[in-house]
Amino acid sequence: MASLRGIQQPELSKDLYKMIKTESHAISSYKNAGRDRVEVASQLANWGFNTGDPAVSEISDKLGIILSEIGEQEDLFSYNLEDARLVLKHIRNTEGSVQPARDHKAKIIDEIQKNKLRDPDGAKVTSLEQELVRAEARALVAEAQLTNMTRQKFKEAFDLHLAATIERAEKQVQLARHGRRLLSLIDDTPVVPGESRDKFDRTEESRQIMEDAEADLASWEPDLEPIPMASEGLIPKKIQTQANGNGVNGDSAKDEMEV
Repeated sequence: MASLRGIQQPELSKDLYKMIKTESHAISSYKNAGRDRVEVASQLANWGFNTGDPAVSEISDKLGIILSEIGEQEDLFSYNLEDARLVLKHIRNTEGSVQPARDHKAKIIDEIQKNKLRDPDGAKVTSLEQELVRAEARALVAEAQLTNMTRQKFKEAFDLHLAATIERAEKQVQLARHGRRLLSLIDDTPVVPGESRDKFDRTEESRQIMEDAEADLASWEPDLEPIPMASEGLIPKKIQTQANGNGVNGDSAKDEMEV
């Protein structure tokens, strides 16, 4: 069914349709990766406990929590990407709505050419030329809406996408740094056979690291330069007026259009 919908897409919106569909697959991959990361974290803690090594058990348990939170960030990232993907659908839908106006205009031009061959001065040609003026005016509005929608929603979608990428990266970097602090608490100095290791006495330090990680995650805030977004409507009033007829011809209207 999905491939059939792709075939049925208007020519103008096929490329974006494919991209949005591929992005959906990518989002699912991030979501699955996050779930797998959480599962790995749980398995790490279980393994560490079963080693019988107090240091490995203590650190693997806390490192598992860190890795689990890293996995949760993947899940959050996937939801933010979905928000961005939904914005792109506005462009795709507008592209789809513009295609009929283009097709109608092209059909009228084709009919004019055919009728001119049969009866250049006939009433049918005059009628079609008048219809072409109206079609060009309607197409002008549709094209203006498309270019305005495309620019605005393109910026909005990838502002969301890239902001989500930065949030995920910065939070995961924070968590990874605290994870490395945990690893530094393990004394991996080799021991000779029969020699026992010193008792692991850095539990309080590991707890402090976890508190630091939690505090950093809770206090994280985005530090991004805002991307300017236009607040005006998608179709300037001048273009709307032109589309209502009043003797507008396609060429002059196109020259006056502001994009």
